[in-house]
Amino acid sequence: MIYVLAVTGNLALAALSGLFFALLTISSFRERSFRAGALSSVFLAATTLFWALVILTAPPWLNLTVLVLSGGFVFLSVTRFFWHPVPVRDLSQAVLYDERNNMFARNNLRHHPDLAKIYYRLHPKKRSCDRQIHNKPDFGDPGQVYYDPYTTPVYEAAFEYLHQTIPASMGDPAPEPEGVDLQKICTAIKDLVRFYGGCDTGFVTLAPFHFYSRKGRHAAGWGDPIDQSHKSAVVIVVPMEIQMLKHSPTATVIQESARKYVEAAKISNIVAGYLRRFGYQARAHNDGNYEVLCVPLAVASGLGELGRMGIFMHKTLGPCVRLAVVTTTLALPDSGPGPNLFMENFCRICKKCARNCPSGSITTGEEPKTRNFAHWSIDQEKCFSYWKTIGSDCGICISVCPYTKPDSLVHRLVRFYIRQNSINQHIALFMDDLLYGRRKKIARTNPVPGWRYTCPLAFDPDQIKLVIQCLKK
Repeated sequence: MIYVLAVTGNLALAALSGLFFALLTISSFRERSFRAGALSSVFLAATTLFWALVILTAPPWLNLTVLVLSGGFVFLSVTRFFWHPVPVRDLSQAVLYDERNNMFARNNLRHHPDLAKIYYRLHPKKRSCDRQIHNKPDFGDPGQVYYDPYTTPVYEAAFEYLHQTIPASMGDPAPEPEGVDLQKICTAIKDLVRFYGGCDTGFVTLAPFHFYSRKGRHAAGWGDPIDQSHKSAVVIVVPMEIQMLKHSPTATVIQESARKYVEAAKISNIVAGYLRRFGYQARAHNDGNYEVLCVPLAVASGLGELGRMGIFMHKTLGPCVRLAVVTTTLALPDSGPGPNLFMENFCRICKKCARNCPSGSITTGEEPKTRNFAHWSIDQEKCFSYWKTIGSDCGICISVCPYTKPDSLVHRLVRFYIRQNSINQHIALFMDDLLYGRRKKIARTNPVPGWRYTCPLAFDPDQIKLVIQCLKK
């Protein structure tokens, strides 16, 4: 009787392990992760052979031993425990961030010598570093590593378009505020975001540290204090194409960033206009046009956590997203905080982004403390200097992150596994290094056909055949 139970249990475990590795193999090849697909198929064959030998040839005592050990492993895998839980950040004494200290703002000072004099009087230690960065070729310059005369102008045109849409982020509300059903309007905003191409939405009550202290990105209004009269924020998440990010740090990354910043601007401008029609003030915050810090707001909304690389980690798409925010005088109910995803626990042991960062901008140590609280952040001077050298926003940290995977069944299972305990996280990191590689090889040139990787036809042979057939007709 015990032998029959042991064999039955082992059959069930064999079916589950075989199903998992089969799913992983199929998923990996569909994602064009050929190393992962090949190794997964080897694991599938090896586990199938192992279970066949145990069930068909092993004596009863060995069948029972394997069942007990395997069952113990499964039980341990679903038990939640963490040796060193991440402490809750104390933001009570957080100091507001001055946008003038942002590298984009500081890089722009080379065009405004009068503002530069003011800034470097306030921050003399930054002058030498910034001068070196100013002397590097600017984005779109032929001297950059990944410059291409026919594709580089695409992202330049996209960022020019973004600049031209800044007036659309603001506007006058309807004369009289309407009474609104908060639940209905939140549902409508979520539906609107998805309808126009976003993947997730959160709502946050604004705190002072969510705002910049002073404007700094543009010469107009440079140094002016930020208006903090808005009560709530709508956080908008737009997914990036993982296939594009896989080619980091080439120009495909900045093409995809520009594309999704355009999408995020479009969605946030429409949401802001929607709220203004109810008589409430609303302002969209999108690329090059921020008065709030998107990452802390996205974390506070419960949509994800802060990663070691200092950017937002979405609960299903990891760091492979772009953000926009709409602030409003309408007091919307908070959607967060969400459940603890233990992503930050994983970031503490992973360090894959830091190991692969070509500029050494990401720390391998504990969270640095700035602005009176501990939080992950990067060395923005090193990072931005590298960007200007290569002519792309790099994205290596995003591409190598174990969370940068499609939201498929197999990756949902892995994310569930990682959320359970510290041991699981170490095993998952080992497997990610094995399947996807520990180090990323940096390409010397842009892939062919470059930015046209955004076109779905580039990835779907069946669609290409269909188009050819239609053309022949």
